Amino acid sequence: MRDHRQLSAFVKARELVLEVYRVTRPFPREEQFGLTSQLRRSAVSVPSNLVEGCARQSEKDFLRFVDMALGSARELEFQLDLAQQLGFFRRE
Repeated sequence: MRDHRQLSAFVKARELVLEVYRVTRPFPREEQFGLTSQLRRSAVSVPSNLVEGCARQSEKDFLRFVDMALGSARELEFQLDLAQQLGFFRRE
C-alpha cells in the first residue's frame, strides 16, 4: 500500500482544493447549489481518488483511480473556465 502523502500529485491536488474553496467563496449566492458546489466536488474528487487508489493492493487498481482523478481534474478545468466566462472570477 502506498502512502498518498508521498505523492506530489496528491500534495498539489490538496492545495488545489483549498484554492478552489477560496476562489468560489465570493461566487453569487444563487450558485451555491449549482456551479459552486460542482466545482468544490470536482476539486475534492481529485485527491480523494488518489487516496483511494493508494489504498488498493494492485497496480491496476491504483492506476484506475489515478485515471479517475485525472478525469475529475479535467472536469474541474472545464468548470473553472465556465465560471471565468460567466464573470465569477478572473484568473490571476
